[in-house]
Amino acid sequence: MQVKVVAVDADERSIDTIAVQLTRLQRIRERTAAQIRTKDGVDPAAFAVLFRLLQDGPMRSGALAEAVYSDASTVSRQVAQLVERELVERMADPADGRATVLAVTERGRAVAEQIRRRRHENLTRVTAEWTPENLSLFAELLRQFVDDFDRARPGMVTAIRHGDVEIKGTENDS
Repeated sequence: MQVKVVAVDADERSIDTIAVQLTRLQRIRERTAAQIRTKDGVDPAAFAVLFRLLQDGPMRSGALAEAVYSDASTVSRQVAQLVERELVERMADPADGRATVLAVTERGRAVAEQIRRRRHENLTRVTAEWTPENLSLFAELLRQFVDDFDRARPGMVTAIRHGDVEIKGTENDS
C-alpha cells in the first residue's frame, strides 16, 4: 500500500489548529456547563439572554433571539426560566403598548453580577501564569476573531445553504 503525502503550508496548519481548538473548547465548555448547573436549575445557556438584555436594554423576544443567534423557541424557553425566577420581566413596549419587551429585574442584575464575578475568577485561574502582555494580546486577538467571524458568518451560511460546501460521508457512514 502506498501512502500519498500532501504538503500543507503553515497557514493551513494554523487554520486547522484553530478549528480543532475551537471545537475542543466548545466541547469542554458544554461539558463544564452540564456539570455546574446553578443552584436554582437555570440552564447556563439562558444567561446569554440575561447578559444580552443587560447590555442592550429591554427588547422584544424576536429581536432578542436574533441578538443571541438563536431561534425563537429556544429563546422563549430560556426567557420562561428567567421570568419564573424573577430575573427577567415582561413589560409593555413603550413604542407599542400591545406588544411586550423583556427587561432585567434588580434580582437579575444581582445574579448577573455574581455570574460575572465567578466568570472573572475562573478566567483569572485559567490565565494565572500568563504575562500581562500575553493576556492583553489574546484578548485583542480573540475580540478581532469574534468580530471577523460575525462579519463573515452570513457568507459562510449562504455558501453552505447553496451547496458551495458539500459534506460527503462521515466516520459513521459505512
